[in-house]
Amino acid sequence: MGRTVRGPHPGGKGPLLIFRETELKGAFLIEPEELQDERGSFARIWCERELAAQGLNSKLAQCSISFNLKKGTLRGVHYQVAPHEEAKLVRCTSGAIHDVIIDLRPESAAFKRYFATVLSANNRKMLYVPERFAHGFQTLEDRTEVLYLITEFYSPEHARGVRWDDPAFAIAWPPAERIISYRDQTYPDFCG
Repeated sequence: MGRTVRGPHPGGKGPLLIFRETELKGAFLIEPEELQDERGSFARIWCERELAAQGLNSKLAQCSISFNLKKGTLRGVHYQVAPHEEAKLVRCTSGAIHDVIIDLRPESAAFKRYFATVLSANNRKMLYVPERFAHGFQTLEDRTEVLYLITEFYSPEHARGVRWDDPAFAIAWPPAERIISYRDQTYPDFCG
């Protein structure tokens, strides 16, 4: 893991975001700092100022939810190409996922490397996925819900994907009886 940075604390009040850079430059695990009292807790999950202070895309164009009935559901590995490249902040709001991102920037020292982490309703961590990264996940529990905060509008003409088991990436997915869409199973081998 790379550097850890606490977001700016505007006015000295309110919860912060804690940024932990992954080994893939520009991709961050983000933890909300919770304010707790007798009622429970309160935390921020998106702050334009805090994201921008880290040099991250802070535009918010769309929010989406993926609800998955069964453990072993695999979605991805997806991305959008220019001019609709998107960054996203991914959070598991119910259940748990094995979340995976792949660096698809040919100029990057980490080109074709992946990073994987567990996001869950319990750990409340989020993953910031930069533009030009592919993203996918496999559910670790039944009835898992995933929230996406996305910087660009969805454009079907610019949507792309790489196969979950493509040897170019050699992703170590958790063993499972997988449920995968036909589209996600049939992407060609990556030739980038």
